Amino acid sequence: MAAANPWDPATALNAAGLLLGHFITSELVTQEMLNISKKSTSCFVNFSRLQQITDIQAEIYQKNLEIELLSLEKDAADVVHPSFLAQKCHSLQSMNNHLEAVLKEKRSLRQRLLKPICQGNLPIEAVYHRYIVHLLELAVTFIERLEDHLETIRNIPYLDADLKKMSTALAKMDILVTETEELAENILKWREQQKEVSSHIPKILAEKNSLHKHGVIVPPLPLTSKVNVQTINAK
Repeated sequence: MAAANPWDPATALNAAGLLLGHFITSELVTQEMLNISKKSTSCFVNFSRLQQITDIQAEIYQKNLEIELLSLEKDAADVVHPSFLAQKCHSLQSMNNHLEAVLKEKRSLRQRLLKPICQGNLPIEAVYHRYIVHLLELAVTFIERLEDHLETIRNIPYLDADLKKMSTALAKMDILVTETEELAENILKWREQQKEVSSHIPKILAEKNSLHKHGVIVPPLPLTSKVNVQTINAK
C-alpha cells in the first residue's frame, strides 16, 4: 500500500499535515506551492539517464571483450581447437611409429646403405611414377649443369679481381679504338695526297720530256709521298 503524502493536507494525518493545513487556512502557503514541491526534480532524472548510459557502456565493453576473445580463438584455432590438435597428434604418432620402425631396422638399414646401389630396383607405387619421371628429368638437368655451378661457386672469391681486369681491358680497348680511328683518318689523308700526286705526275713527266728536248736539266721530284708513308707507319 502506498504511503500517505505528508505534503497533501487531505490525506495527511500527522502533525506536519495539520501544520500545513493551518498554513493554507491562514494563507501563508498556497496549494499551488505545495503542488510544485511534489514534482520530481530534473536532477534525479539526469541521474537515472546517467545510470542507463553507464549500464549501456558496460554492456558494450562486455560485447567488445567477447568479440576479441572470439577473434583470438579463431586465430589460435589451429593450436587449441580439439580437431586440429587431434590431427597433429595423429601426425606425430605416425611419425613416431615410423621412427620406431627405423630404429628397429637400424642394423639392416646400415648394411643396405654400405652396399653400393647398382642395377637395383626400388619399389615405387604407381601413383608416384609420374612424379619420379619429373624428378629424374630435374636430376639429369642438375647433373649436366653441376660442373658449371661448381665452377661459378669456385670463382666467387675472384669476382672483384676479374671485374678490375675487365675494367682495365675495356679502358685499353677504348684507347685502341681511338688510335685506330686516328690511323684510319691518316690513311685517308695519305690516299688523298697520293691521288693528288698521281694526278700531277703525267703533267710533270710531259713537261720534263719537253724540257729535255730543249736541253734543260730538271731536278728530281720531292719524295713527299714516301715521307708521309714513313710518318704513318711510325704512328
